[in-house]
Amino acid sequence: MPVDLTARALPILMLIASNVFMTIAWYGHLRFKAVPLALVILTSWLIALPEYLIAVPANRWGSAVYSAAQLKAMQEVITLSVFVIFSALYLGQKVTLNHLIGFALIAAGAWFIFRPQA
Repeated sequence: MPVDLTARALPILMLIASNVFMTIAWYGHLRFKAVPLALVILTSWLIALPEYLIAVPANRWGSAVYSAAQLKAMQEVITLSVFVIFSALYLGQKVTLNHLIGFALIAAGAWFIFRPQA
């Protein structure tokens, strides 16, 4: 049982970690708009490298227990969850009801990916 739990949980934890790096790489620079774009791009690449080093094995190992569609759906829900927290705490942007409804609809789509076939 622990091996099965590890095989299922480890890819999820790794996808969460990789999404933290990617969210910082994609959106962290928005607080520093005076920094030249070339420097922002270079810095973002350096921040994104650990994301790839975590995401690729997460998907490889996760494919042993999840389908590619399930991994992608999981990644999207994780991305939105990380983004909401980052946007509110780091960027100081308000998360509105419309945002939450939109994200919930995306999560509902992911639910269908995991739903057993009838």
